[in-house]
Amino acid sequence: MLSLQDVEDAAAIVYAAMPPTPQYAWPLLAGRTGCEVWVKHENHTPTGAFKVRGGLVYMDRLKRDGREVAGVISATRGNHGQSIALAAARAGIAATIVVPEGNSVEKNAAMRAFGAELVEAGHDFDAARETAMQLAGERGLSMVPSFHRDLVCGVATYAHELFRAAPLLDTVYVPIGLGSGICGTIAVRDALGLSTKVVGVVSTEAPAYALSFAAGKVVATNSADTMADGMAVRGPDAAALDIILKGADRIVEVSDAEIATAMRAYYEDTHQLTEGAGAASLAALLQERERMAGKRVGLILSGGNIDRPLYLRALAGG
Repeated sequence: MLSLQDVEDAAAIVYAAMPPTPQYAWPLLAGRTGCEVWVKHENHTPTGAFKVRGGLVYMDRLKRDGREVAGVISATRGNHGQSIALAAARAGIAATIVVPEGNSVEKNAAMRAFGAELVEAGHDFDAARETAMQLAGERGLSMVPSFHRDLVCGVATYAHELFRAAPLLDTVYVPIGLGSGICGTIAVRDALGLSTKVVGVVSTEAPAYALSFAAGKVVATNSADTMADGMAVRGPDAAALDIILKGADRIVEVSDAEIATAMRAYYEDTHQLTEGAGAASLAALLQERERMAGKRVGLILSGGNIDRPLYLRALAGG
């Protein structure tokens, strides 16, 4: 799907806007999990989440294509929207972002601060995406999908950094929203010729990708009600699923209670603030602690964007 040259070209675009993020082996996490743990800190990007990498590459290529657009529009629960808002502003393109009603107050504020027009519509991400597509037609805007080759190429740069900096990893756990992160990780793993297993992580309350992985075809769900809003997707992307079916070892489902436990563990062991999706990979490792004992493992801490009241409830839960 992607070559190393594709990823290195994307990295040049990404690094014009931000430095590489760190990856650290935390000893307290090693003690808690029984294995050597390398955390990829995507909570250290300019938007606090990995998605900004994809947005930067997508907007750069949209601008370079020379297409005249009245503006761009996309749907999000927050991190993709912040990415598009920041990258569009850098490119001098107007951005409209559609979020579900009742979306994260602090993520909404961040998207506005990055320069986006915010529209609240629908009860969840999938409903917001339908509204965004409708508005794109009505306003003559270019619809930015949540899964696209340029987005995957951009976010793949974090996997490239991790695999180059860390010793050979037995397994990497990656949270799944629509799939750009895990697909980028699989692509870089394959391009480097590594034996590392890639394991996807979803919420038990939003299990569409787990159901689809088991069935070998797209299986949508009727709801996606989880505290991990970055994984709250009802309908998998067919292209992403195809890559995951070919390249992932397995998909682990974690509950909101397990995610909250992992959020507390991150704070206690590393003093890093994580959102629900950001802590999901650690939640999966803790669930599979016996299976992974003594191995060297990578965790994608995909972001740290969470409203303060929700985070405080998670911290107090212990």
